[in-house]
Amino acid sequence: MLTIRNLVKTFGAARSEKHKRVHAVDDLNFDVREGELFTLLGPSGCGKTTTLRCIAGLEMPDRGEIAIDGRVLFSSEKRVRIPANERGLGMVFQSYAIWPHMNVFKNVAFPLRVMPRKQRPSKRELKERVERALTVVRLDHLADRQATDLSGGQQQRLALARALVLEPPLLLLDEPLSNLDAKLREEMRFELKRLQRELGITGIYVTHDQVEALAMSNRVAVMRDGKIEQIDHPRAVYERPRSRFVADFIGTSNFIDGTVESREGGTYVVDTDAGKLRITSDKEYSVGAPVVVTARPEHIELNTSLNGVGPNVWRGRVEARAFLGEVVDHVVSVGPHELRARCNSKVSIPAPTEVTLRFHEEAFSLIPAGE
Repeated sequence: MLTIRNLVKTFGAARSEKHKRVHAVDDLNFDVREGELFTLLGPSGCGKTTTLRCIAGLEMPDRGEIAIDGRVLFSSEKRVRIPANERGLGMVFQSYAIWPHMNVFKNVAFPLRVMPRKQRPSKRELKERVERALTVVRLDHLADRQATDLSGGQQQRLALARALVLEPPLLLLDEPLSNLDAKLREEMRFELKRLQRELGITGIYVTHDQVEALAMSNRVAVMRDGKIEQIDHPRAVYERPRSRFVADFIGTSNFIDGTVESREGGTYVVDTDAGKLRITSDKEYSVGAPVVVTARPEHIELNTSLNGVGPNVWRGRVEARAFLGEVVDHVVSVGPHELRARCNSKVSIPAPTEVTLRFHEEAFSLIPAGE
């Protein structure tokens, strides 16, 4: 569907370093499959929105190639630069950009009415397409209402309908839920996912919200400093991060430095300064290699019984706890480490209490030291 090859976009640096260029997008390569919601996820300044704007034609890349279904939209080598208004893509911005002087129907109809005369649909077709788009986002009963009289969630759906009415081959969404309150944002995640699945929309979604990315995406690309650190399915990105950055950015992780002591097939024994850990990994590490073990807080089991000893069974002491509603977070000191363990709300251990920590072998991730 969408193909990105060797995409580079730079901007001028500060006045004191005007001879330098800042790489906002640094040699990106990825593909988006038809019918999938592909998310660009990363912190502010990582290049995700710049990438989206390059695809839309709102930014001109320095080099590389962008193509949709074999149609080249930009190519530095072939010298192709199709302007944004000729790409036929739909885009929903962070600010909804609703026309305040138009009602709901006219807002959605506007992209069709400004099309070149030869491509512009007839009045009958225009009406049918607008009504169809409003029905899809469940705003058909508000067609005559002024756009400024809509709630935040309704305005977000209006912006989506305005993008869908063009029937684009690719829908670009730039943090469209960031202006909504937490409760409404959660509702709209499911609404957007429902629309994407039912309509078979191919979309690129930009966000810095890890929960949004994990909940909505078919695949996630985690970005850092203009590069892609990892592309994978949401569960794989969360449970099998390939770098310390990905493990740290997605959710919460404990990091334990160690050295590979032995290996048997895909099972490693890692020696750390707090004890030994047995870990299953499909990566190749030699004996003696420095590594970092990542463990999610929810994969560490706490028990006030002090029975058991050996790999993946450590002794520690609860230093603090925090009730978070559905779960209770515990900070546990183990030798030189302070680890976070997340238990269901029925387990709440006060400080200071001696505890046993049990690590789930299959829930570990093993990454090279320094990555």
